[in-house]
Amino acid sequence: MTKGLSLFEKRRRRNRSALRGRAGGRPRLSIHRSGKHIYAQVIDDQAGKTVAAASTLEKDVRGTSGATIDAAKDVGTRVAEAAKKAGVTQVVFDRGGFLFHGRVKALADAAREGGLEF
Repeated sequence: MTKGLSLFEKRRRRNRSALRGRAGGRPRLSIHRSGKHIYAQVIDDQAGKTVAAASTLEKDVRGTSGATIDAAKDVGTRVAEAAKKAGVTQVVFDRGGFLFHGRVKALADAAREGGLEF
């Protein structure tokens, strides 16, 4: 029987608590990566609302695999476009408990190229 939090949960909580101190009122670009898909959403924590979201489950890209770097780049571009439409240009990047490598890094780079600043 395991006691306490997993290493992933500890990393996620540590990352989020550090982000809250640095956010300065900016929305949070939160990502989740699974074995098959990748999800991204821009969350306004002060209002408690999701401003923009994108994932590999959207109808336009549903037939392709979401477990690739190319799919992560596409999601990063889509979430940046949706956030700009909602009037958000500056965000804080919340990688959750995931390491900044591979698909997570590709999504972040594509979101930066799409016009988000973080």
